[in-house]
Amino acid sequence: MKAKEIREKSAAEVTQLRTKLERELMDAHFHKATGQLKDKTRISKLRRDIARIITITREKQ
Repeated sequence: MKAKEIREKSAAEVTQLRTKLERELMDAHFHKATGQLKDKTRISKLRRDIARIITITREKQ
């Protein structure tokens, strides 16, 4: 997800998106532990997206 897309969303939408991505990250960690994770880069992409959301949220404050 690009920063421009995040900036266009409302605060409530960004909060929901962050919660969704954090849940996906947790699921990806479980899949990795059980050997079911197909896309090895998924975890790092999710972490980057979450960090991007946190950064943009702090910029708005």
